[in-house]
Amino acid sequence: MNVFKKIFNLPLYVQILLGMIIGIIIGMIALPLNGTTFVEHWIRPWGQIFIRLLQLIAIPLVFVSLVKGVIGLKDISTFSRLGGKTILIYIGTTIVAVLLGISLGLIVKPGNLVNQEQVLSMQESYQSVVTEKKLAAEQTHDQGPLAFLNDIVPNNIISAAGDNSKMLQVIFFAVFFGIAMLTIPQEKVKSVAALFDGLNDIILKMVDYIIRFAPWGVAALMAGLVTDFGGDVSIFSALAVYALTVFAGMTLIAYLFYPTLIHFFSSVKVSNFIKAIYPVQLFAFTTSSSAATLPVTMEAVEKDLKVSREVSSFVLPVGVTINMDGTSCYQSIAVLFIAQVLGIDLSLSQLLTIIGMTVLSSIGTPGIPGGSYVILTMVLTSVGIPAEGLALILGIDRPLDMLRTAVNVTGDATVASIIDKAKSQ
Repeated sequence: MNVFKKIFNLPLYVQILLGMIIGIIIGMIALPLNGTTFVEHWIRPWGQIFIRLLQLIAIPLVFVSLVKGVIGLKDISTFSRLGGKTILIYIGTTIVAVLLGISLGLIVKPGNLVNQEQVLSMQESYQSVVTEKKLAAEQTHDQGPLAFLNDIVPNNIISAAGDNSKMLQVIFFAVFFGIAMLTIPQEKVKSVAALFDGLNDIILKMVDYIIRFAPWGVAALMAGLVTDFGGDVSIFSALAVYALTVFAGMTLIAYLFYPTLIHFFSSVKVSNFIKAIYPVQLFAFTTSSSAATLPVTMEAVEKDLKVSREVSSFVLPVGVTINMDGTSCYQSIAVLFIAQVLGIDLSLSQLLTIIGMTVLSSIGTPGIPGGSYVILTMVLTSVGIPAEGLALILGIDRPLDMLRTAVNVTGDATVASIIDKAKSQ
Protein backbone atom coordinates (compact mmCIF):
# COMPACT_ATOMS: atom_id res chain seq x y z
CA MET A 1 0.00 0.00 0.00
CA ASN A 2 2.85 2.38 0.83
CA VAL A 3 4.37 1.75 -2.61
CA PHE A 4 1.11 2.64 -4.38
CA LYS A 5 0.71 5.69 -2.15
CA LYS A 6 4.17 6.91 -3.10
CA ILE A 7 3.42 6.37 -6.80
CA PHE A 8 0.22 8.40 -6.58
CA ASN A 9 2.15 11.22 -4.89
CA LEU A 10 4.60 11.47 -7.80
CA PRO A 11 4.28 14.38 -10.27
CA LEU A 12 1.86 13.78 -13.14
CA TYR A 13 4.56 13.54 -15.80
CA VAL A 14 6.43 10.90 -13.78
CA GLN A 15 3.23 8.88 -13.42
CA ILE A 16 2.63 9.19 -17.18
CA LEU A 17 6.19 8.09 -17.92
CA LEU A 18 5.72 5.06 -15.67
CA GLY A 19 2.47 4.33 -17.47
CA MET A 20 4.27 4.44 -20.83
CA ILE A 21 6.95 2.03 -19.60
CA ILE A 22 4.40 -0.36 -18.11
CA GLY A 23 2.36 -0.27 -21.32
CA ILE A 24 5.43 -1.08 -23.44
CA ILE A 25 6.31 -3.97 -21.12
CA ILE A 26 2.77 -5.35 -21.34
CA GLY A 27 2.85 -5.15 -25.12
CA MET A 28 6.27 -6.82 -25.38
CA ILE A 29 5.14 -9.65 -23.10
CA ALA A 30 1.91 -10.12 -25.06
CA LEU A 31 3.61 -10.54 -28.45
CA PRO A 32 5.53 -13.81 -27.84
CA LEU A 33 2.63 -15.24 -25.79
CA ASN A 34 0.08 -14.59 -28.57
CA GLY A 35 -1.66 -12.19 -26.24
CA THR A 36 -2.54 -9.62 -28.91
CA THR A 37 -6.24 -10.49 -28.66
CA PHE A 38 -6.14 -10.10 -24.89
CA VAL A 39 -4.56 -6.65 -25.22
CA GLU A 40 -7.08 -5.68 -27.91
CA HIS A 41 -10.14 -6.76 -25.89
CA TRP A 42 -9.15 -6.14 -22.26
CA ILE A 43 -6.43 -3.46 -22.16
CA ARG A 44 -6.76 -1.19 -25.20
CA PRO A 45 -10.40 -0.21 -24.36
CA TRP A 46 -9.20 1.60 -21.24
CA GLY A 47 -6.95 3.74 -23.37
CA GLN A 48 -9.79 4.40 -25.80
CA ILE A 49 -12.03 5.42 -22.90
CA PHE A 50 -9.33 7.84 -21.76
CA ILE A 51 -9.15 9.42 -25.22
CA ARG A 52 -12.95 9.64 -25.41
CA LEU A 53 -13.05 11.41 -22.05
CA LEU A 54 -10.49 13.92 -23.27
CA GLN A 55 -12.42 14.48 -26.49
CA LEU A 56 -15.62 14.80 -24.47
CA ILE A 57 -14.27 17.73 -22.49
CA ALA A 58 -12.31 19.40 -25.31
CA ILE A 59 -15.10 21.45 -26.93
CA PRO A 60 -16.72 22.62 -23.65
CA LEU A 61 -13.28 23.61 -22.36
CA VAL A 62 -12.34 25.52 -25.52
CA PHE A 63 -15.71 27.28 -25.75
CA VAL A 64 -15.88 28.39 -22.12
CA SER A 65 -12.17 29.31 -21.97
CA LEU A 66 -12.38 31.40 -25.13
CA VAL A 67 -15.52 33.26 -24.08
CA LYS A 68 -13.97 33.98 -20.68
CA GLY A 69 -10.76 35.06 -22.38
CA VAL A 70 -12.50 37.46 -24.74
CA ILE A 71 -14.83 39.04 -22.17
CA GLY A 72 -11.89 39.28 -19.78
CA LEU A 73 -10.25 41.74 -22.17
CA LYS A 74 -12.75 44.36 -20.93
CA ASP A 75 -13.12 46.21 -24.25
CA ILE A 76 -13.10 45.57 -27.98
CA SER A 77 -9.86 47.49 -28.63
CA THR A 78 -7.94 45.18 -26.30
CA PHE A 79 -9.33 42.19 -28.19
CA SER A 80 -8.23 43.66 -31.51
CA ARG A 81 -4.65 44.11 -30.32
CA LEU A 82 -4.34 40.71 -28.67
CA GLY A 83 -6.19 38.72 -31.33
CA GLY A 84 -4.35 40.25 -34.28
CA LYS A 85 -0.90 39.67 -32.82
CA THR A 86 -1.76 36.11 -31.83
CA ILE A 87 -2.96 35.06 -35.27
CA LEU A 88 -0.07 36.77 -37.09
CA ILE A 89 2.53 35.08 -34.90
CA TYR A 90 0.86 31.69 -35.29
CA ILE A 91 0.85 32.04 -39.08
CA GLY A 92 4.46 33.23 -39.06
CA THR A 93 5.73 30.23 -37.07
CA THR A 94 3.76 27.90 -39.34
CA ILE A 95 5.45 29.32 -42.44
CA VAL A 96 8.87 28.78 -40.84
CA ALA A 97 7.92 25.18 -39.97
CA VAL A 98 6.79 24.45 -43.55
CA LEU A 99 9.97 25.91 -45.03
CA LEU A 100 12.08 23.85 -42.64
CA GLY A 101 10.21 20.67 -43.60
CA ILE A 102 10.66 21.29 -47.31
CA SER A 103 14.36 22.07 -46.82
CA LEU A 104 14.96 18.84 -44.90
CA GLY A 105 12.99 16.81 -47.44
CA LEU A 106 15.00 18.21 -50.36
CA ILE A 107 18.35 17.81 -48.63
CA VAL A 108 17.91 14.33 -47.11
CA LYS A 109 15.63 12.88 -49.83
CA PRO A 110 14.38 10.02 -47.64
CA GLY A 111 12.03 8.65 -50.32
CA ASN A 112 14.94 7.57 -52.51
CA LEU A 113 15.91 4.92 -49.95
CA VAL A 114 12.57 3.14 -49.47
CA ASN A 115 12.39 -0.53 -50.48
CA GLN A 116 9.89 -0.86 -53.34
CA GLU A 117 8.62 -4.31 -52.27
CA GLN A 118 7.67 -2.95 -48.86
CA VAL A 119 6.01 0.03 -50.56
CA LEU A 120 3.70 -2.30 -52.51
CA SER A 121 2.89 -4.29 -49.36
CA MET A 122 1.93 -1.16 -47.44
CA GLN A 123 -0.22 0.09 -50.29
CA GLU A 124 -2.21 -3.16 -50.20
CA SER A 125 -2.53 -3.11 -46.40
CA TYR A 126 -3.93 0.41 -46.20
CA GLN A 127 -5.80 0.58 -49.53
CA SER A 128 -9.24 0.91 -47.90
CA VAL A 129 -8.08 3.77 -45.68
CA VAL A 130 -6.42 5.52 -48.60
CA THR A 131 -9.59 5.25 -50.69
CA GLU A 132 -11.63 6.87 -47.92
CA LYS A 133 -9.17 9.72 -47.50
CA LYS A 134 -8.89 10.20 -51.26
CA LEU A 135 -12.65 10.67 -51.59
CA ALA A 136 -12.63 13.25 -48.79
CA ALA A 137 -9.73 15.09 -50.39
CA GLU A 138 -11.38 15.11 -53.83
CA GLN A 139 -14.50 16.68 -52.36
CA THR A 140 -12.38 19.39 -50.74
CA HIS A 141 -10.23 19.90 -53.83
CA ASP A 142 -13.28 20.54 -56.05
CA GLN A 143 -14.37 23.46 -53.87
CA GLY A 144 -13.51 27.09 -54.62
CA PRO A 145 -10.60 29.07 -53.12
CA LEU A 146 -12.83 30.65 -50.47
CA ALA A 147 -14.46 27.39 -49.42
CA PHE A 148 -12.46 27.39 -46.20
CA LEU A 149 -14.51 30.38 -45.03
CA ASN A 150 -17.61 28.21 -45.15
CA ASP A 151 -15.78 25.66 -43.02
CA ILE A 152 -15.00 28.33 -40.43
CA VAL A 153 -18.51 29.74 -40.06
CA PRO A 154 -21.02 27.19 -38.68
CA ASN A 155 -24.62 27.09 -39.82
CA ASN A 156 -25.59 25.16 -36.69
CA ILE A 157 -23.56 25.60 -33.53
CA ILE A 158 -25.17 22.55 -31.90
CA SER A 159 -24.03 20.38 -34.79
CA ALA A 160 -20.54 21.93 -34.73
CA ALA A 161 -20.24 21.40 -30.99
CA GLY A 162 -21.09 17.74 -31.49
CA ASP A 163 -18.10 17.11 -33.75
CA ASN A 164 -14.52 17.54 -32.48
CA SER A 165 -13.28 17.90 -36.06
CA LYS A 166 -15.22 21.20 -36.28
CA MET A 167 -13.29 22.87 -33.50
CA LEU A 168 -12.60 25.92 -35.67
CA GLN A 169 -16.36 26.56 -35.98
CA VAL A 170 -16.73 26.39 -32.22
CA ILE A 171 -13.85 28.85 -31.83
CA PHE A 172 -15.50 31.22 -34.33
CA PHE A 173 -18.79 31.15 -32.41
CA ALA A 174 -17.04 31.56 -29.05
CA VAL A 175 -15.07 34.60 -30.25
CA PHE A 176 -18.18 36.06 -31.93
CA PHE A 177 -20.16 35.49 -28.73
CA GLY A 178 -17.44 37.10 -26.60
CA ILE A 179 -17.09 40.11 -28.91
CA ALA A 180 -20.83 40.69 -28.75
CA MET A 181 -20.65 40.62 -24.95
CA LEU A 182 -17.84 43.21 -25.00
CA THR A 183 -20.02 45.65 -26.90
CA ILE A 184 -22.87 45.44 -24.37
CA PRO A 185 -22.76 47.37 -21.07
CA GLN A 186 -21.29 45.14 -18.37
CA GLU A 187 -24.24 45.49 -16.02
CA LYS A 188 -26.53 43.89 -18.62
CA VAL A 189 -24.32 40.81 -19.12
CA LYS A 190 -23.12 40.47 -15.54
CA SER A 191 -25.20 37.34 -14.93
CA VAL A 192 -23.92 35.73 -18.15
CA ALA A 193 -20.32 36.40 -17.14
CA ALA A 194 -21.02 34.85 -13.73
CA LEU A 195 -22.49 31.81 -15.49
CA PHE A 196 -19.30 31.31 -17.48
CA ASP A 197 -17.24 31.67 -14.31
CA GLY A 198 -19.21 28.83 -12.77
CA LEU A 199 -19.06 26.70 -15.90
CA ASN A 200 -15.30 27.20 -16.06
CA ASP A 201 -14.85 25.95 -12.51
CA ILE A 202 -17.02 22.89 -13.17
CA ILE A 203 -15.22 21.99 -16.39
CA LEU A 204 -11.79 22.40 -14.78
CA LYS A 205 -12.87 20.03 -12.01
CA MET A 206 -13.99 17.51 -14.63
CA VAL A 207 -10.61 17.90 -16.33
CA ASP A 208 -8.89 17.23 -13.02
CA TYR A 209 -10.76 13.95 -12.64
CA ILE A 210 -9.89 12.90 -16.19
CA ILE A 211 -6.20 13.75 -15.77
CA ARG A 212 -6.00 11.55 -12.68
CA PHE A 213 -6.84 8.65 -14.99
CA ALA A 214 -4.06 9.62 -17.43
CA PRO A 215 -1.32 7.18 -16.32
CA TRP A 216 -3.71 4.22 -16.64
CA GLY A 217 -5.01 5.38 -20.00
CA VAL A 218 -1.49 5.98 -21.30
CA ALA A 219 -0.39 2.48 -20.23
CA ALA A 220 -3.31 0.95 -22.14
CA LEU A 221 -2.60 3.06 -25.25
CA MET A 222 1.08 2.12 -25.30
CA ALA A 223 0.33 -1.59 -24.86
CA GLY A 224 -1.97 -1.47 -27.87
CA LEU A 225 0.57 0.50 -29.89
CA VAL A 226 3.32 -2.07 -29.26
CA THR A 227 1.11 -4.98 -30.35
CA ASP A 228 -0.01 -3.05 -33.45
CA PHE A 229 3.52 -2.59 -34.77
CA GLY A 230 5.19 -5.64 -33.23
CA GLY A 231 4.70 -7.76 -36.33
CA ASP A 232 5.75 -5.04 -38.75
CA VAL A 233 9.29 -4.21 -37.72
CA SER A 234 10.27 -4.11 -41.41
CA ILE A 235 8.16 -0.95 -41.82
CA PHE A 236 10.30 0.89 -39.30
CA SER A 237 13.55 -0.22 -40.91
CA ALA A 238 12.34 0.61 -44.45
CA LEU A 239 11.15 4.07 -43.46
CA ALA A 240 13.86 4.82 -40.90
CA VAL A 241 15.38 7.69 -42.87
CA TYR A 242 11.96 9.31 -43.34
CA ALA A 243 11.17 8.97 -39.64
CA LEU A 244 14.56 10.37 -38.65
CA THR A 245 14.05 13.30 -41.02
CA VAL A 246 10.72 14.10 -39.37
CA PHE A 247 12.33 13.69 -35.96
CA ALA A 248 15.10 16.11 -36.94
CA GLY A 249 12.54 18.67 -38.06
CA MET A 250 10.54 18.35 -34.86
CA THR A 251 13.69 18.64 -32.75
CA LEU A 252 14.89 21.77 -34.55
CA ILE A 253 11.52 23.47 -34.09
CA ALA A 254 11.04 22.49 -30.45
CA TYR A 255 14.59 22.98 -29.17
CA LEU A 256 16.12 25.57 -31.49
CA PHE A 257 13.40 27.69 -33.14
CA TYR A 258 11.08 28.05 -30.13
CA PRO A 259 13.86 28.67 -27.56
CA THR A 260 15.24 31.36 -29.88
CA LEU A 261 11.85 33.06 -29.93
CA ILE A 262 11.58 32.71 -26.15
CA HIS A 263 15.03 34.25 -25.66
CA PHE A 264 14.46 37.31 -27.85
CA PHE A 265 10.73 37.98 -27.56
CA SER A 266 9.58 36.85 -24.09
CA SER A 267 10.51 37.48 -20.48
CA VAL A 268 10.91 33.75 -19.73
CA LYS A 269 14.33 32.14 -19.38
CA VAL A 270 14.95 29.40 -21.94
CA SER A 271 15.97 26.89 -19.26
CA ASN A 272 12.79 27.56 -17.29
CA PHE A 273 10.70 27.25 -20.43
CA ILE A 274 12.15 23.85 -21.35
CA LYS A 275 11.71 22.60 -17.80
CA ALA A 276 8.10 23.77 -17.61
CA ILE A 277 7.07 22.50 -21.04
CA TYR A 278 8.55 18.99 -20.68
CA PRO A 279 5.54 17.50 -18.82
CA VAL A 280 3.21 19.07 -21.40
CA GLN A 281 5.23 17.58 -24.26
CA LEU A 282 5.14 14.16 -22.63
CA PHE A 283 1.38 14.34 -22.15
CA ALA A 284 0.86 15.49 -25.75
CA PHE A 285 3.16 12.73 -27.00
CA THR A 286 1.11 10.01 -25.34
CA THR A 287 -2.34 11.35 -26.28
CA SER A 288 -1.54 12.66 -29.80
CA SER A 289 -4.11 15.40 -29.22
CA SER A 290 -3.47 19.11 -28.80
CA ALA A 291 -7.07 19.57 -27.68
CA ALA A 292 -6.76 16.84 -25.07
CA THR A 293 -3.53 18.37 -23.78
CA LEU A 294 -5.02 21.88 -23.48
CA PRO A 295 -5.78 21.66 -19.73
CA VAL A 296 -2.20 20.57 -18.97
CA THR A 297 -0.80 23.28 -21.28
CA MET A 298 -2.86 25.99 -19.59
CA GLU A 299 -1.76 24.90 -16.13
CA ALA A 300 1.94 24.86 -17.05
CA VAL A 301 1.81 28.19 -18.89
CA GLU A 302 0.01 29.99 -16.07
CA LYS A 303 1.75 28.45 -13.05
CA ASP A 304 5.27 27.77 -14.32
CA LEU A 305 5.74 30.39 -17.05
CA LYS A 306 3.73 33.04 -15.15
CA VAL A 307 1.63 33.96 -18.18
CA SER A 308 -1.53 35.85 -17.21
CA ARG A 309 -4.88 34.06 -17.28
CA GLU A 310 -6.17 36.74 -19.64
CA VAL A 311 -3.58 35.79 -22.27
CA SER A 312 -3.53 32.02 -21.76
CA SER A 313 -7.31 31.64 -21.87
CA PHE A 314 -7.38 33.25 -25.32
CA VAL A 315 -4.05 32.34 -26.97
CA LEU A 316 -3.92 28.64 -26.04
CA PRO A 317 -7.44 27.57 -27.17
CA VAL A 318 -6.90 29.40 -30.47
CA GLY A 319 -3.54 27.67 -30.83
CA VAL A 320 -5.16 24.24 -30.53
CA THR A 321 -6.63 24.72 -34.01
CA ILE A 322 -4.61 27.47 -35.69
CA ASN A 323 -1.09 26.60 -34.52
CA MET A 324 0.05 23.33 -36.12
CA ASP A 325 3.78 23.89 -36.60
CA GLY A 326 4.74 20.27 -35.95
CA THR A 327 1.98 19.01 -38.24
CA SER A 328 2.90 21.49 -40.98
CA CYS A 329 6.59 20.55 -40.92
CA TYR A 330 5.66 16.86 -40.98
CA GLN A 331 3.24 17.32 -43.90
CA SER A 332 5.92 19.07 -45.96
CA ILE A 333 8.38 16.22 -45.41
CA ALA A 334 5.68 13.61 -46.03
CA VAL A 335 4.62 15.13 -49.37
CA LEU A 336 8.22 15.26 -50.60
CA PHE A 337 8.87 11.73 -49.32
CA ILE A 338 5.85 10.32 -51.19
CA ALA A 339 6.80 12.20 -54.35
CA GLN A 340 10.36 10.83 -54.15
CA VAL A 341 9.16 7.26 -53.63
CA LEU A 342 6.83 7.51 -56.64
CA GLY A 343 9.55 9.13 -58.76
CA ILE A 344 7.78 12.47 -59.16
CA ASP A 345 9.94 15.58 -59.52
CA LEU A 346 8.22 18.66 -58.11
CA SER A 347 8.64 22.02 -59.81
CA LEU A 348 9.20 25.33 -58.00
CA SER A 349 5.56 26.29 -58.52
CA GLN A 350 4.46 22.99 -57.00
CA LEU A 351 6.71 23.56 -53.99
CA LEU A 352 5.20 27.02 -53.55
CA THR A 353 1.74 25.44 -53.77
CA ILE A 354 2.72 22.99 -51.02
CA ILE A 355 3.81 25.90 -48.83
CA GLY A 356 0.59 27.84 -49.36
CA MET A 357 -1.73 24.83 -49.03
CA THR A 358 -0.01 23.55 -45.91
CA VAL A 359 -0.11 26.92 -44.15
CA LEU A 360 -3.77 27.54 -44.97
CA SER A 361 -4.91 23.98 -44.29
CA SER A 362 -3.11 23.86 -40.94
CA ILE A 363 -5.73 26.29 -39.62
CA GLY A 364 -8.44 23.72 -40.20
CA THR A 365 -6.54 20.67 -38.95
CA PRO A 366 -8.35 19.33 -35.85
CA GLY A 367 -6.17 18.89 -32.77
CA ILE A 368 -7.07 15.22 -32.38
CA PRO A 369 -5.24 11.96 -33.24
CA GLY A 370 -5.12 11.39 -37.00
CA GLY A 371 -6.67 14.76 -37.76
CA SER A 372 -4.08 15.56 -40.43
CA TYR A 373 -4.85 12.66 -42.80
CA VAL A 374 -7.52 14.41 -44.88
CA ILE A 375 -5.49 17.62 -44.95
CA LEU A 376 -2.37 15.79 -46.12
CA THR A 377 -4.31 14.03 -48.87
CA MET A 378 -5.68 17.38 -50.02
CA VAL A 379 -2.14 18.79 -50.24
CA LEU A 380 -1.00 15.74 -52.21
CA THR A 381 -3.75 16.06 -54.82
CA SER A 382 -3.20 19.81 -55.12
CA VAL A 383 0.26 19.22 -56.62
CA GLY A 384 -0.66 16.19 -58.72
CA ILE A 385 0.69 13.45 -56.45
CA PRO A 386 -1.52 10.32 -56.37
CA ALA A 387 -3.47 10.21 -53.12
CA GLU A 388 -2.64 6.49 -52.89
CA GLY A 389 0.80 7.62 -51.75
CA LEU A 390 -0.66 8.22 -48.31
CA ALA A 391 -0.44 4.45 -47.79
CA LEU A 392 3.34 4.74 -47.74
CA ILE A 393 3.40 6.50 -44.38
CA LEU A 394 0.33 5.28 -42.52
CA GLY A 395 2.23 2.35 -41.06
CA ILE A 396 4.52 4.54 -38.98
CA ASP A 397 2.32 7.59 -38.67
CA ARG A 398 1.19 6.96 -35.11
CA PRO A 399 4.55 7.57 -33.36
CA LEU A 400 5.22 10.55 -35.62
CA ASP A 401 1.74 11.90 -34.86
CA MET A 402 2.63 11.71 -31.18
CA LEU A 403 5.87 13.57 -31.84
CA ARG A 404 4.38 16.40 -33.89
CA THR A 405 1.61 16.91 -31.33
CA ALA A 406 4.29 17.55 -28.69
CA VAL A 407 5.77 20.21 -30.98
CA ASN A 408 2.35 21.79 -31.58
CA VAL A 409 1.67 22.35 -27.88
CA THR A 410 5.20 23.68 -27.38
CA GLY A 411 4.43 26.28 -30.02
CA ASP A 412 1.22 27.23 -28.21
CA ALA A 413 3.15 27.87 -25.01
CA THR A 414 5.82 29.83 -26.90
CA VAL A 415 3.32 32.19 -28.51
CA ALA A 416 1.48 32.67 -25.19
CA SER A 417 4.76 33.73 -23.55
CA ILE A 418 5.51 36.16 -26.39
CA ILE A 419 2.02 37.68 -26.35
CA ASP A 420 2.13 38.04 -22.57
CA LYS A 421 5.31 40.13 -22.75
CA ALA A 422 3.99 42.21 -25.65
CA LYS A 423 0.79 42.90 -23.74
CA SER A 424 2.66 44.09 -20.65
CA GLN A 425 4.78 46.59 -22.61
